[in-house]
Amino acid sequence: MAGNQAGVAASPNIVDQRRDTMLASAAKLIAERGFSDTRITDVAKRAGASPSLVIYYFGTKDKLLTEALRYSEDAFYRACADMLAGTTDVRQRIERFVTLTCVPGAVDEQAGAWGLWFDLWAQAFRHPLVAKDRIELDRRWRSTIASVVAEAVAAKEISKVDAEAFALAWAALLDGLAIQVALEDPVVTPERAVDIAMSFAEQALGLPPGRNGPPVDTSHRGRASDAGP
Repeated sequence: MAGNQAGVAASPNIVDQRRDTMLASAAKLIAERGFSDTRITDVAKRAGASPSLVIYYFGTKDKLLTEALRYSEDAFYRACADMLAGTTDVRQRIERFVTLTCVPGAVDEQAGAWGLWFDLWAQAFRHPLVAKDRIELDRRWRSTIASVVAEAVAAKEISKVDAEAFALAWAALLDGLAIQVALEDPVVTPERAVDIAMSFAEQALGLPPGRNGPPVDTSHRGRASDAGP
């Protein structure tokens, strides 16, 4: 075993810690340098491990990219779970989805998370295995949105709508807006991105116009991050 140089089997906790350390290091490096300029040896050095150990855990650089993104996304989905548990009001939930996605610093996620997504999309365009992982990650995002809408329909909080169709369209809109925010487009500010996303949701779900939640903090720049891509 590459990671067991002493010949003693590592405990599951140690294995998990090693893996998490390598994923955190990979996520930070890819966010800083980009995927093409990040080498397995760089990740190993940052994580205090050997290149062979990184390869043992992840096999390929492409797989390391997708796993690093999953690791980064976990913070986002933990925030989503906390948000969903904190209120059953569909408008508040929709507003918080927008804030978590389009407002930098709204969630304690891996710095440069959008940079990871940029690299994932670029690799998925040409590499079928990465494309498969991209589909899984996007499915998780759409399912999270659809579940909120479906619950609101079941509770008769909103009229019956196609939750899956809404999630597909709205997720694409949120992603597009957040990309512009992450790239610091002078026209698509976080505040404007929030307004556009909420306007679409209000029309599609039959919600009355006007936000009920707390004011959006748009004092940060950069699913966007403080560091940007």
